Amino acid sequence: MKRNRSRSLPPIGFASNYAAWLLLVFSLSSCGPSRSNRIVIGSKNFTESLMLGEILAQEIESQTRLKVERRFYLAGTYICQQAILAGRIDIYPEYTGTALSAILKEKAGNGRADVYERVKNEYETRFGLTLGPPFGFNNTFAMEIRGEDARRLHLQTLSQAAVYAPHWRAGFGYEFMERPDGYRGLAAAYGLHFVVPPRIMDLGLLAPALKDHQIDIAAGNATDGLIPAFDFAVLEDDRHYFPPYEAVAVLRQETLRDHPEVAKALNALGGKISDHEMQKLNYALDGQRRDAKDVAREFLRGKGLISRR
Repeated sequence: MKRNRSRSLPPIGFASNYAAWLLLVFSLSSCGPSRSNRIVIGSKNFTESLMLGEILAQEIESQTRLKVERRFYLAGTYICQQAILAGRIDIYPEYTGTALSAILKEKAGNGRADVYERVKNEYETRFGLTLGPPFGFNNTFAMEIRGEDARRLHLQTLSQAAVYAPHWRAGFGYEFMERPDGYRGLAAAYGLHFVVPPRIMDLGLLAPALKDHQIDIAAGNATDGLIPAFDFAVLEDDRHYFPPYEAVAVLRQETLRDHPEVAKALNALGGKISDHEMQKLNYALDGQRRDAKDVAREFLRGKGLISRR
């Protein structure tokens, strides 16, 4: 689900591009070198996924003798899923609600624990994958508008905003437009209609476009670092359309069998990142333009998870 404006990949706007990504994933699946002593960590093409991928990489490097290869910016959910099934990556950060809705095509319940267990059980049964413990934060979709508009119109909820939506221009990422827990279901739940069809944009361009009045509402995420920096307001999902989106590591069960020491590193990260802390980590990259490796190292040291050497 999140973003890095300066380095994110372009959106997959056409089926041919998506097919090309899948062809690349599968064509590489049989030609990689042996990974008996290394772990490959992937990420999606947005800031938070990169940040979590780097945290995972450094924690595994600290807790084990395994070498870690970083294979970040693998586009979106579906590409990461195909990459891990093909064995090109061993671990990548995911969200429980995304896994349940976009991959398993199931309707989500309301409880975090219920969604986590359903995804974990289904991933183990269907795919030979499993989940690490939740990192600690819930990064639900956040429908963002400018703070000045929220204050002027006295808007706090999506139900209230639906009255004004016919005068607004919306901007969404490609995946949000396509996935079952995305735009179509949201529009049906709230009766949303916009003055023109939503613009499909690169994730990293949504916040600047909203700030610069190119669009009036965007589908961001609750832990976006630029929400307070750009004075955005998040509209409450008062009809509880979105499921829980707890951040977790998805990993191959084969990887745990071959390298049980990886479990120690993943367990150490369980519950270590709050919503506010994730927002600060995202802002360090998006707002302060810092390097993810430095930010991850500082965070892990602050939690006492890696040494200061």
